[in-house]
Amino acid sequence: MSEQKSVKDLPACPVETTLTLIGDKWKVLILRDLMPGTKRFGELKKSIGNVSQKVLTAQLRAMEESGLLTRTVYAEVPPRVEYTLTELGKSLKPILDALWNWGEEYKAALR
Repeated sequence: MSEQKSVKDLPACPVETTLTLIGDKWKVLILRDLMPGTKRFGELKKSIGNVSQKVLTAQLRAMEESGLLTRTVYAEVPPRVEYTLTELGKSLKPILDALWNWGEEYKAALR
């Protein structure tokens, strides 16, 4: 794993910092799908939907580097890889809940 980001590498604005870490459609969906617990790569790819293996791998690596999730590789044949949110990743739950609630309210307003 590469070094985690340091404070000096992040934007001064806290909103921009948050968007730097999760401001991608796939990252938010990864967070959503890992909130209930650990998942394997194939489970994530299936639950997220229309994401390529290359993009999902890149997003998972970036999230691991930023300390939002951990990747565990088991020495089996074939290798088993699992992804789990760290405490830092789990701390984003209120943000995801707010996005969920806003989306529900928006859809209700359009009806």
